Amino acid sequence: MNETETTDQYKTLLQEISSQILQSRYRAARLVNRELLLLYFVVGKHLSEKVAAEKWGSKVLGQISADLQKQLPGLRGFSATNMKNMRQFAEVYSQLGFAAVHNPIGQLSTGQLDEDRLNVFLSVSFTHHILLLNRCSDWEERWFYMQKTVDRQWTVEMLDWQIKAKVYQKRDQTILNNFSTTLPETIRDTAIQAFKDEYLLDFINVETDDERVVEKGIVQNIKEFILKAGKGFAFIGNQHRLLVDDEEFFVDLLFYNRQLKCLVAIELKKGKFKPIYAGQLNFYLNVLNEQERLPDENSAVGIVLCKEKNNKTVEYAFQSIHNPMGVATYQLSSDLPDHLRNVLPDPEDLKKLLG
Repeated sequence: MNETETTDQYKTLLQEISSQILQSRYRAARLVNRELLLLYFVVGKHLSEKVAAEKWGSKVLGQISADLQKQLPGLRGFSATNMKNMRQFAEVYSQLGFAAVHNPIGQLSTGQLDEDRLNVFLSVSFTHHILLLNRCSDWEERWFYMQKTVDRQWTVEMLDWQIKAKVYQKRDQTILNNFSTTLPETIRDTAIQAFKDEYLLDFINVETDDERVVEKGIVQNIKEFILKAGKGFAFIGNQHRLLVDDEEFFVDLLFYNRQLKCLVAIELKKGKFKPIYAGQLNFYLNVLNEQERLPDENSAVGIVLCKEKNNKTVEYAFQSIHNPMGVATYQLSSDLPDHLRNVLPDPEDLKKLLG
């Protein structure tokens, strides 16, 4: 075995061990969070029942907190405020059918949570849960944000920002489009579901009005973008070259969608949508359909991705256009409040952590 092979094998071994350590830490953190939620639920349930039965005032929590500190010096997480949160946590989820069972292995049983939902519930930190209890009006809204928090590894600050941005209320907003008049009925609904009204490009942490910079950020984080884009997308390339009468034209981003069975051209624009963008994209779609669409594929779909849009302007711009297209907006991480710009998780670190 030569030195090069030895070095490569050593690097591979080191990477494998590193990956195992990170995955083990992640699993351990999840188990710790599970046990902590169980503990807080049980304590909260005891507090709720005892305070109600004895008709104690709210000041009793402060006394309990002080006495616990005397018995267990250095105890953390049992301030009067946090015990009030535990009580709220237990009362709300007892109503949901969530029940804690004390036994040697500390299991949790639920009345309305199946195993998959329970795993998500137990993966969300107590601080996240309290924010959701105080800021969301019902279980369905909380559940929506729990899933997003686990899937996207949102910090408490990021979750707070998403709630303020009314992401849940906007979840059913569909992209402005002309699909009803340009696509076969068999795939219209699929197309509407395939594209979002707004994309949070939180992996691009820059302040810019240059669409080329945004394009570069998307390409460098293409896996992250595809995860946000939805199901069935495959990346073909950026600055995709089209040749018409010896003149070159370039599509910013070109994808293929397996569900729609068509090419998807995305044009990035730095400001507000302008009608001229629809004409440019329509031209690109005509060329793609003529030169690159395969016989068994549907017509190419075009998306203008811009910072702002006026719905009425989009509607007028789409009139008399026979190619399917839509207009969506995007936000960069620099559009977040200043104190949140540096709390976004690094995509590479998350990949390693999640294996």
